[in-house]
Amino acid sequence: MNFEFLSDYTSVKFTGLDKVFDVAATAFSFTNPFSGDTVNVRFYGLIIAFGFTLAALFGGRMAYKWKMDLNKMVDVLIYGTFGGIIGARLYYVAFKWDYYSENLSEIFQIWNGGLAIYGGIIGGLIAAYLTCRAEKLNFKNLLDLAGMSLLIGQGIGRWGNFTNQEAFGTNTDLPWGMTSSKVTSYIFRHMDEFEANGFTMDARLPVHPTFLYESLWCLLGFVILYIICKKFRKFSGQIILCYGIWYGIGRTIFEGMRTDSLYISGTTIRVSQLLSAVMVVAFTALLAALLVKYKKHPQPIEGVDFFPEPEVKKVKASKSESGVVETVPFEKTDDEKPDDADAAQEEGEEKTDE
Repeated sequence: MNFEFLSDYTSVKFTGLDKVFDVAATAFSFTNPFSGDTVNVRFYGLIIAFGFTLAALFGGRMAYKWKMDLNKMVDVLIYGTFGGIIGARLYYVAFKWDYYSENLSEIFQIWNGGLAIYGGIIGGLIAAYLTCRAEKLNFKNLLDLAGMSLLIGQGIGRWGNFTNQEAFGTNTDLPWGMTSSKVTSYIFRHMDEFEANGFTMDARLPVHPTFLYESLWCLLGFVILYIICKKFRKFSGQIILCYGIWYGIGRTIFEGMRTDSLYISGTTIRVSQLLSAVMVVAFTALLAALLVKYKKHPQPIEGVDFFPEPEVKKVKASKSESGVVETVPFEKTDDEKPDDADAAQEEGEEKTDE
């Protein structure tokens, strides 16, 4: 098997920087020993895999701390991954059905692109839910882990769009405006499509690097959600609601800038922007209602596979009217309660003292 490192570089320029970045889409290629075909391994796939790995490692570490069965979590990861890939493709194909209805053979050619993150999340969560039901895992706790892990994967994975020079936005004169030959070529090829969707583009001008905006937004969101999880988590499911609000706000803004959005057929309504806005409103209302509920009626965060450490009640001391100090007994946990032999021994010692 022969490996070859390619030089398909694209020169990328940012308005406020003098430096030109040479960005390669393909990391290396090799010859398939069975078919003899050349297989190109793209940086996009490697970056996605790296982000996925970090997200899985973080989720596994948190699952261990929350006393979740790691063997069952591996099953969730496997089935959730397959569900995510299928969901991402179905979502994309559904909103590009005018094209795929006439090119049915291309529906399964995911190596040519066409995966939608919202479809991936929906498909992955459906598969995870079914796995949790079968494995008797706490789905709400899993959702909270997924919320933080998703932001890691999305924050890193967006840099795959940079290597492909895709998922960029409309024209801008800001200092971080981006341009390259791939960007210019894409704009020229899709002029008619842009006009049909209600906006115009100038191929000679820089564009918003929306992949960068979303990457930074997701990584910042991970830090915020992690702090909320450590210090302010009141109930299972709270973190996934925070994820939906945070990511939804960012995606609503950034999707409105993008040039490659999926649209509801026959309209200029961007599917992901509408879905994001609806999610923000719904999740905010639900989060507010649940926070009020759990503030009035606090409950320990527990589930099938997560049990908090038992709390030990403190002994309260108070003086009676006669001046004698009285103590209020507290219940010991099962681990602290003496067995019958110990209890008998203690009782004998008390009688001896008397």
